[in-house]
Amino acid sequence: MAKSSGASPPERKGVAPLTSSAPLGLQGAYLSGDRAAQDELRAKLLDVANHLLLTIGPESLSMRRIAAEAGCSTTVIYTMFGSKEGLAEALYLEGFERFRRRLEAVPAHPDSLERLTALGTAYREAALAEPGYYSLMFERAIPGFTPSERARTLARAALNIFDRVIADCISAGQLVPTQPRRIADVLWSAAQGAISLERAGHLRDGSAFDAATRAIIHRYLATGTGRPDPPGTV
Repeated sequence: MAKSSGASPPERKGVAPLTSSAPLGLQGAYLSGDRAAQDELRAKLLDVANHLLLTIGPESLSMRRIAAEAGCSTTVIYTMFGSKEGLAEALYLEGFERFRRRLEAVPAHPDSLERLTALGTAYREAALAEPGYYSLMFERAIPGFTPSERARTLARAALNIFDRVIADCISAGQLVPTQPRRIADVLWSAAQGAISLERAGHLRDGSAFDAATRAIIHRYLATGTGRPDPPGTV
């Protein structure tokens, strides 16, 4: 019998074979049940999908393209997310989770109103730092994708720190007694409007954002707080 022209690669025990030409490593560890590798691969897939969405557009979000960019098989992606819609929802939730981490990192402040203002600044910074995720979260960047009610509930919960700090302001007598969510939603609406205009190039900086959010806070100030009118408001 004639010998083969090339030696076969050594067999690797304990690791499922790849179904793509990607290098063994992260996918191999994932397939072997390594939880840390599973989390790492999931994060990598979301990063790849976010990058493709931002740099090319939603038409690039095919499972095959994402698998090739991430160095894994499409089977792994389907196992992890179920479908393209499942991947889109995971991206949507990841965006809100990134916002939550940035907001939770804002240092505590003895003056709750000052902390509320700082949270607004952190929110704008998150929006500008994560344009791909922001476009999916608020601008329907993937045609046909609609978040599930569960995803919407989780997304809003990621911003609950605003409700908590506003509640602190009310307890301290700084804001008028009302439902914290009511103030939070009005503040959120003003922030989103300014951010959208800035992202579209209609505003050059964050001065309009600062004026809009401070005006909303001022609107709900309790009497006798001694706070001056916010700059840039009428």
